[in-house]
Amino acid sequence: MTATTHPTAWAALADYLRHLGSGPVFGLPGDDMALLGELERADTPVVLCRDQRNALFMATGYALAAGRPGVCVIGKGPALTNALTGVLEARSAAAPLILIADGTRLDRLGTGAFQELDQLTAVRPYVKWAARVDHADRLPGALEKAAALAVNGTPGPVYLELAEQLADQQVTRSGPWRPVASQRPTPDQDALTATAERIAAAERPLLLVGGGARHRNTGRRIERLAERLGAGVFTTASGRGAVAEDHPLYCGVSGLYTVAPMDALWREADLVIALGSRLEETATFGWPEDAAQLPVIQAVVGEESLVMERPGAHVLGDAGRIVDGWAALLAGHRATGDWPERIRTARTALAQRAADRAEEAVKRVPEGAVPVSQVLTALDRAVPADRVLVQENGLQDMWSYFFPHYVLGTGGGSVVPSEQTPLGFGAAAAVGVRLAEPAGRPVVAVVGDGAFNLFRCELPTVADAGAAVLYLVLDNGGYGWLQSNLDRVSGPASRFSFTTPRPTGTEGVALAHGLGYARVTHPDDLPAALSTAWQRVAAGTTSIVEIAVALPDTPPGMTAASGDFPLRE
Repeated sequence: MTATTHPTAWAALADYLRHLGSGPVFGLPGDDMALLGELERADTPVVLCRDQRNALFMATGYALAAGRPGVCVIGKGPALTNALTGVLEARSAAAPLILIADGTRLDRLGTGAFQELDQLTAVRPYVKWAARVDHADRLPGALEKAAALAVNGTPGPVYLELAEQLADQQVTRSGPWRPVASQRPTPDQDALTATAERIAAAERPLLLVGGGARHRNTGRRIERLAERLGAGVFTTASGRGAVAEDHPLYCGVSGLYTVAPMDALWREADLVIALGSRLEETATFGWPEDAAQLPVIQAVVGEESLVMERPGAHVLGDAGRIVDGWAALLAGHRATGDWPERIRTARTALAQRAADRAEEAVKRVPEGAVPVSQVLTALDRAVPADRVLVQENGLQDMWSYFFPHYVLGTGGGSVVPSEQTPLGFGAAAAVGVRLAEPAGRPVVAVVGDGAFNLFRCELPTVADAGAAVLYLVLDNGGYGWLQSNLDRVSGPASRFSFTTPRPTGTEGVALAHGLGYARVTHPDDLPAALSTAWQRVAAGTTSIVEIAVALPDTPPGMTAASGDFPLRE
């Protein structure tokens, strides 16, 4: 093997990033511009952000959409603490991400050096692995281990800190960089057989598809399994996009986003097959309170994702290989009974109830605002169906989580925040999603004005990066969910307020950076505004459409906000 010597650690890092081939590097480097100096001579794209948290969100969006590691580079001290919310989201979303930070030089540790911080202690609770490199000969191995840990097992963020003294040290590696690829664990045959027998015995199965099934549904293997079992198919919020929502067995998003009449299926089911889901609270909200009533077979890649509070069984391995294994074992199985017809009947009833709910919601919307259900309909008509929808999790934008008010077709995609739901994630992640997707595929972000305000400092970044995203900003005057909770506690006479009708100031910022902008306050103006905005985006320019919405226009089946979760009708 031929050894390779790099003049500095940053030169070695730049070469590794080129080898990694994971697309753009996101971040806000520290005062030392050595890495950027090295990247000047490389073809690796770089997205220079205004805020470290947004940089992590962008890298996470990239990783979720691409199925490859997102890379983020930051400085030290407060740069790391600013980034921790983004690291938390990447871990919760199981996004493969490599975070590289500066670190105080070895001979100044403990001296109160500029921006000194025990960064390893700060970041370890949020990552799969954290390491500090103090010696040049350790860097190649640390980089390769970081990438391997990020993409294998349950994917997640890793952290690598490069001490400042490495800046001028040569780095020698003994051979070529190792290839970076996610290995797909094959499930244990005994576990496959045992779980397949339980699946075959079920009369009323439901299939729950989580984020762990993302990029694992080659050939629509999951839908074919559902057809063989006659199983209704739900997704978690993060699992959206893994299966086609126009499939006749698709039933909607599970838990918090399941409303009557579909919620009855969970009370009638005799088995749940959870594929790539951690069974988080939002996904199981509204399930039968008696856990023994609903056994669950869990199929996950990492044992740390198992939940043992419900009866059932589990099988560990790659989601795609588990489905293929079950399909082979159940080759002669055919669905019996009236369960598939029960599912189709519930879908028909839901379609009618959804139309009624949308009509009822329109009546609650005052003059000068646009019903959110009409926003989703107009979006569906204006933008090609293969679009990727990137969402937040606020009061009005939650409409898009409810099937069939918004439906992802066979070619559609979705990226949502995890159960952590950090405000501003969707707005920033859309930039990473845009850079991960093919140039012609539309990326649309539906976000509230509160979330967008946290992201707005990155509009120059969006312009510089050439990431053409269509932003639909639902403006209810601030933080609608908090205002709804406050109204429940204090009534309309409260001296506190989370929402106030006032100009947002977005127009000036958008136009100053050459971005498209429109504001819509009447439903009749919406189709033309979206059509024009989409034409701009298709031509390569980000466009923002602010849409006035009303607080009473609550999502389907919700009667009021009640802390973290809504009250149901």
